Amino acid sequence: MDRSIAGIILAGGQSRRMGGGDKPLLSLGKGRLIEHVAARLKPQVGTLALNANSDPARFAGMNLPVLADTVLGYAGPLAGILTGLEWAADSTACRSLVSAAGDTPFFPGDLVERLAAAARERPGAIAVASSDGRWHPTFALWPIDLRDALHHFLVDEDNRRVSAFMQWHDFVQVEFPMIEAEGKRIDPFFNINTPDDLAEAQRLLQSLQP
Repeated sequence: MDRSIAGIILAGGQSRRMGGGDKPLLSLGKGRLIEHVAARLKPQVGTLALNANSDPARFAGMNLPVLADTVLGYAGPLAGILTGLEWAADSTACRSLVSAAGDTPFFPGDLVERLAAAARERPGAIAVASSDGRWHPTFALWPIDLRDALHHFLVDEDNRRVSAFMQWHDFVQVEFPMIEAEGKRIDPFFNINTPDDLAEAQRLLQSLQP
């Protein structure tokens, strides 16, 4: 755990490919999808919050701050990251923020440690996870001081692409290994977008359990 790093779980999307509704509250194994994500990220950070819109009461049992987007209009994950940066700056003593997608239950247990190590080698840069040669912009470590620049990019420039902001600023990629399961290589950043993805996650969860 790094107490200088806050965490934000991005669960503010509209789940269109899942048919709408609350994707983070879908059952996965003996819990809910969002609970698997929180259980994986919470031990890695000093403090943790959840970015979600609409009624926060649906997450009441998680004992986490629930933060609605500070930018209106469902502006995507970049709005959730901005919300997390503003919360961390105003309510914590943390110097950086790690973001994680709320539909990705198998991301690495050393995510924060390795992103933070890369960020120390390149001060001021965003450290972003990658695997199998593909980067995952919603899994990244963000300096708190980027919040004003990010607000300008999202609101004034009206650009919602996380990867575009990283390229506009400065970033370093951190490669994570694939997971070996069921005789095949699985991306640790495998995310659940469709009912078929959820069924695959159920199978993967069973195969990864001791």
